[in-house]
Amino acid sequence: DCHQYTNRSCEECLKNVTCLWCASSGKCLEYPVRRVLPPADLCELRSARWGVCWVNFEALIIAMSVVGGTILIMLGVCCCCCCCKKKSKKQVSEGPDKDDERAAREREKRRVRQEERRAEMKSRHDEIRRKYGTV
Repeated sequence: DCHQYTNRSCEECLKNVTCLWCASSGKCLEYPVRRVLPPADLCELRSARWGVCWVNFEALIIAMSVVGGTILIMLGVCCCCCCCKKKSKKQVSEGPDKDDERAAREREKRRVRQEERRAEMKSRHDEIRRKYGTV
């Protein structure tokens, strides 16, 4: 079916989506469906056109690689940014709670020590009062 467009124009050949235009030889060929890229013996990548006449396979592969790589890098950067934000939010939310708990424990320890000292001072004063008979 595609061979009938050989030695005509690229546009006529590529009207049928199953056809591949080889610009160097001017042939219209069946696209080798079993392979992703047409083999070099069929048509060179820089001469092969499929879908549109103004883009060859070589440029198409390079452009798709650049776009795909850019998308992957952008996804990686976005994931890193999201992880960093979550970590910083987690640290901010956990930080004050831990500091507050630590401060509360310290206050409680100081209060207990102060009460122990007061009780000790009171018992000493009571002893002195008993000793001198002022109770």
